[in-house]
Amino acid sequence: MAASESLDVLVVGAGPTGLALAAQLQAYGVRFRIVDRHLDRAQESRALAIQPRTLEALSPYGVTDELVARGNPAVQLRMHLPGRTVRLPLFDIGVTDTPYPFLLFLSQAETESVLGDHLSETGTTVERGTELVELKDEGTCVICRLRHREGNEESVHARFVVGCDGARSTVRDQAGIGFPGHAYPQTFLLADLEVDGLEHGAAHAYMTEAGMLFFFPLGSPATWRMLAMRPPDSRETESPVHIGQLQGLVDRYVSDPLRLRDPVWMTDFRIHNRGARSYRAGRVFLAGDAAHIHSPAGAQGMNTGIQDALNLGWKLALVCQGAAPGSLLDTYESERAPVGRNVLRFTDRAFTIATSRNPLIRLARTQVAPRLAPVALRLPTLRGAAFRTLSQLAIHYRRSPATAEGPYSPKSGPRAGDRLPDAPGSLQTMTAAPGFHLLLCGPGDDWDTGLIAAATRGRDDLIHVHKVGTGGPWRGITHGLVRPDGYVAYRAAGTDLTGLISYLDRWLPVSGGEGPR
Repeated sequence: MAASESLDVLVVGAGPTGLALAAQLQAYGVRFRIVDRHLDRAQESRALAIQPRTLEALSPYGVTDELVARGNPAVQLRMHLPGRTVRLPLFDIGVTDTPYPFLLFLSQAETESVLGDHLSETGTTVERGTELVELKDEGTCVICRLRHREGNEESVHARFVVGCDGARSTVRDQAGIGFPGHAYPQTFLLADLEVDGLEHGAAHAYMTEAGMLFFFPLGSPATWRMLAMRPPDSRETESPVHIGQLQGLVDRYVSDPLRLRDPVWMTDFRIHNRGARSYRAGRVFLAGDAAHIHSPAGAQGMNTGIQDALNLGWKLALVCQGAAPGSLLDTYESERAPVGRNVLRFTDRAFTIATSRNPLIRLARTQVAPRLAPVALRLPTLRGAAFRTLSQLAIHYRRSPATAEGPYSPKSGPRAGDRLPDAPGSLQTMTAAPGFHLLLCGPGDDWDTGLIAAATRGRDDLIHVHKVGTGGPWRGITHGLVRPDGYVAYRAAGTDLTGLISYLDRWLPVSGGEGPR
């Protein structure tokens, strides 16, 4: 076995979650490696949509523009009912506080390609064909045994390990973290292929008594993603999925003359709903599918995983650099586990409604809901609430110990724990650089330069100060601290910085945190 190497962080798994985590660690100058047992990245399109909040969160790392350029942000929904088709818009409600007011259709393969290219361009190598065989948390570090594609092994000592290695996570198993939940009884068919006779530029949902069938626009590696539930009376439950089987299902579900051809990838699968009992065991963390798996309803899975990563990466970086206490890492689970549980509940309810054989639910699904949806979506308030929930813009950490309201909190604007909106004045671009950002709202002359310098002294390389005048998210004379992940850490009205200093002394103590690397 090769001699041991010491790292700050070992990232296990190079899907979207692991790649996003690596991008953040790289931006903060952390000593890390990212390994994946697979020889190549995913070529098939598992996840197929990126939510607005994920595009915002990835923007500081210079990849969002390329993702948008490769994807399709202008997709509408066609709901096909017996005898008619209902046209429904997706997300076009005139939202002004995000640069990305749309659901971006882009295959996971393309998402991984963009993230992988970014890492390569910034000097990070994704070590494919390298498998984690064993890990032991020794209290001060994690000893990991890695096996390379040639069969040789090496030992790595990492201060922290993050398992981004999917539903069958080796990291989770080695850490002894339970993964309770259940599998749904239904089997689904999935394929990336070409379809003749289908309108381009839209997603298509066929709601029939026989079952539900979906076509989503991809562009690459094929034009369409097909998703359908295998009929309960199907006799082909054991045979490999083939194009004739898919065509037969389409002919059964659809009256339109659709012809399937040129499949790139076909498979069948069952959906699970499972969540890790904890997101952390000592120096070992879980993120993405290693922590939660669920149905694809609402396009939440990959997006939740990427946001797990971008919540954790900067915390690991600051702790490893001695800038923050080890307790900052405790806030990863307290912030992200509630998000994961909410996603599990939401997707479970949506899946149950979509697949139930109960006659009343089936009637509501195929007849009532499709007729009410166009009416309901004309209501701006309802559409706005739905958009913010599905887009993950409404996620907040108001109950986190790492967020705090100061005295005389503003009556409007984002609260401590809320995402920083992009309006007014492109605030997200202003606060994109690594580190914290202190926003000083109100006339610039009201802010005492000496007091600001005293508050940030010893933390100058971690806190960027911006006098935003009336271009901030709060009215009047207010100050707010924005975290590296774009959420408000602290806010208070007035120019008294006492509360801010107390917050900084807790989470960015000048004396240092766990200790420098």
